[in-house]
Amino acid sequence: MRNLLVGGGRILWMGEDPLPEFPAALKAQVVDLEGRPLIPGLIDSHAHVTGGGGEGGAHTRVPPVPLTRFTLGGITTVVGLLGTDDTTRTTGELVATLHGLRNEGLNAYGYTGGYHLPPTTLTGSVRGDLAFVECLIGVGEVAICDHRSSQPTLNELLRIAADAHVGGMMTGKAGILHLHLGDGPRGLSLVREALAQSEIPARVFNPTHVNRRKDLFEEAIQLAHAGCTIDITAFPVEKGEDAWAADEALRRYLDSGAPVDRVTISSDGGGCLPSFDGEGTLLHMGVGAPGSLAETLAALLKRGEPLEKVLPAFTSNPARLLRLDTKGRIREGADADLVGLSEGGAVMDVMIHGEWFVRDGAAVRRGIFEEPGT
Repeated sequence: MRNLLVGGGRILWMGEDPLPEFPAALKAQVVDLEGRPLIPGLIDSHAHVTGGGGEGGAHTRVPPVPLTRFTLGGITTVVGLLGTDDTTRTTGELVATLHGLRNEGLNAYGYTGGYHLPPTTLTGSVRGDLAFVECLIGVGEVAICDHRSSQPTLNELLRIAADAHVGGMMTGKAGILHLHLGDGPRGLSLVREALAQSEIPARVFNPTHVNRRKDLFEEAIQLAHAGCTIDITAFPVEKGEDAWAADEALRRYLDSGAPVDRVTISSDGGGCLPSFDGEGTLLHMGVGAPGSLAETLAALLKRGEPLEKVLPAFTSNPARLLRLDTKGRIREGADADLVGLSEGGAVMDVMIHGEWFVRDGAAVRRGIFEEPGT
């Protein structure tokens, strides 16, 4: 059992010694979490904060994701992006939405671009966006092996990966190329070619949705051995489907002997979860839920997986990849982004920069357009 002292949005001290008496003028608040496990806030490195969708017409555009959809799921930091619709959805809209979430208290960053090349940008170039737009930290989600992609060539992929890498070097940002993987048979072949034929560091290439097919997942594990960080998506998986649920995928990854710090899990929150026929026509769609991250963590704990083994994929691993040095760990000097769990692993308490957003499983701070009780 430990005590934490939080002030100015940071963890100032932690230890087993009792907290001192504070002068009344400081108006210090003492909160007893009654022995609940306390973990770093979850980092969701892939969410459609503006809403995704649109593959079935304008009426299938998903609405923006409100604040409490993230906070009730234990997410204290989110990375927003554009997907299939990077035409009516713009980088400017993404940046405005990120700033709106920041104004409401959430840590929010984003990727410039979207599914297609050349990428949609705010300043006219990827490097310009990374250099001049503080909240943009990488490029994505650029689609490969998907009928909705722009069918990028190797040279096109290398050019945008190089821009992401150099933009990251110029700014100290993540500088990664976040790659959407479709279910096409080419899989990760383009990324393997890029690694073999260029000098771009493997860390720049960050494929997501790697658990959507079982053979694709095995391919992704080999990329992790080569230095890439792979991202598992916490989407629903039906029984008998040729895919791994996120909890099973992480368990298999960690048991494979692949580098434990080269795997993350994201929600695809607000994104369209579509099903198409052989001609590319939308048959039906679901919507990704930010809460799937916390549900995946709870499922892993229910299976008996040790918290210290599985937690990095939700916290310190994305923090390392995204170069968010003050996040992802509980230590002195880190941001006071904290989540208290129930005995069964459910999210009960959420603090962001030292402010409570969720207490005892209920939202105590909501977005400006959210109704009380949501």
